[in-house]
Amino acid sequence: MFQPQYYFYITVVLALLTTLTSNVYFKLALAWFTLSYLAVSLAYLLNNPTIFRKRSDGSVPVYIRWVFHPFLWTTQLYNSWQRSRDTVPALQKIDEGLYLARRLFPSDVHHLKSENIAAILDVTAEFTSLNWVSSQQHVDYLNIPVLDHSTPSNVQIYKALNWIHTHRKTGRSVMIHCALGRGRSVFVTAAYLLSQNPNSSPDDVMEKIRAIRQTARLNKRQFKALKRAHKNGLLTVRNTAWLIANPVAGKRQWEAEKAFILRYLSAYYDVTVKITSPENNGTVYAKEAVNASPDLVIACGGDGTVAEVASALVGSDIKLGIIPFGTANALSHVLCGVLSKVAPVETACINLVEGCEQKIDTAECNGELMLLMVGVGFEQQMIEKADREKKNTSGQLAYLQGLREAISQNDVHEFQVSLDDEETFMIKTPSLTIANAAPITTLLAQGRGMPNIMDGELDLTWLDPHRFQLLNLAELALLGLGDANADNGSEHDEEARESGVFHRAARQVTVDISQVGRYVIDGEEREADTINIKVNPNSLNVVVPESALNNALKENSGTKEAQKTAQ
Repeated sequence: MFQPQYYFYITVVLALLTTLTSNVYFKLALAWFTLSYLAVSLAYLLNNPTIFRKRSDGSVPVYIRWVFHPFLWTTQLYNSWQRSRDTVPALQKIDEGLYLARRLFPSDVHHLKSENIAAILDVTAEFTSLNWVSSQQHVDYLNIPVLDHSTPSNVQIYKALNWIHTHRKTGRSVMIHCALGRGRSVFVTAAYLLSQNPNSSPDDVMEKIRAIRQTARLNKRQFKALKRAHKNGLLTVRNTAWLIANPVAGKRQWEAEKAFILRYLSAYYDVTVKITSPENNGTVYAKEAVNASPDLVIACGGDGTVAEVASALVGSDIKLGIIPFGTANALSHVLCGVLSKVAPVETACINLVEGCEQKIDTAECNGELMLLMVGVGFEQQMIEKADREKKNTSGQLAYLQGLREAISQNDVHEFQVSLDDEETFMIKTPSLTIANAAPITTLLAQGRGMPNIMDGELDLTWLDPHRFQLLNLAELALLGLGDANADNGSEHDEEARESGVFHRAARQVTVDISQVGRYVIDGEEREADTINIKVNPNSLNVVVPESALNNALKENSGTKEAQKTAQ
């Protein structure tokens, strides 16, 4: 049975030969082979197919191809030898509209035409796509890179099942292939058959495949992974989506981007599109979506549109996806990190296909959903001064201009604050924020680093009016970059007294703001004499990048550990 360390042993042998060879040309050639197999060894030891840098369209950068050429040459020789001994055809029909194949050669193109195949799923990580395949008219191609003898990740399985099902549902035949059509492609084919026949067992499905393609087989690791995925209910097609778009968000960005968005998503989802209007906002359509029970509801707009849609999804199992069109797009920034600011529409679409599900906290403020934060003082004045005209002209700079004007006024207010079951206390401050979540760019909410949207707490940050200066904003920025899991004890309080930045955490907050009478919630202005906020832990399912989910879980684990230590 194949073991990943085999490639490492080959690397060691090649490295020894390189050192023992005196001829400079042989030495260079052997060094090239050593580098190639070392890279492959790392890919297998780390179980990381992305080392090959193969893109979803099957292309590989030229410099990467040169690194892996020695490995690919030997692999091609081995595969050619195996093909010469193959007793089965290159391409075989497993089910209606579903074909299993090895990596085809140009001489096999007639098989595609004769079987009317319109979609090709390539699960190799090491080979580039065949240009003659991708250039065929009306043939869709997708690569999901999986190392030979290995299994796809849960995210890759989800992506593959949705892609295959979407094409078959529209009557397009799909071919799944790996190098020899024996392992990786068999795994994905079996996974899809199980998704369509949940009462079948992995043994039944493999028996069906092997009855048609006798060389199909899964190694022990692959078959165990298939059985585990089936047992855990992971082999389920979840490809119904509602997309709720605000047509005026982001300077009417929907009109410019909708063709790309729908073309990209329609390969993986059966998409129902709803366009908001003054009569029907995002909440109206999101409630309709809840009744239809899709797998995913996508809010396409700014933070206001996201909040409207989310308000109907809180407490349900339906996932919320976000395509950011607004000025700040704060929640998208919190969930997806800085990548949400780079090619935001394309990045968001990729996340909707390849992302993971994560439960986050929400909060209720005066009977209204709060995803991000409530602000009084500087935050409220900043939003008030950054009107629509300024945002259309200056974008996010409008908020900085508004904040500068608010700071120049430096109005100080008195607020009575009650946290959980503690006694009420008085604060004097020009700025008070109560955050469930806030990106690092929201400086006024960084009293203990970026608020954790999974910790079940609200973060209060306020400024000492006697010590406040512009340097406090720089300090808040540094806090945002720091450790949000730091102890909130006496040492932190002492630092706060020195810096003029104060922080407290609570599950429920009541603030008397009658002296001001105005506040902002998630960027929207409101009027009231009192603010009542209560956190609602793990109440909303959202789609986030896999890397962001891993970071959030680590951060949340660190927060809980810090809380235990403090107690």
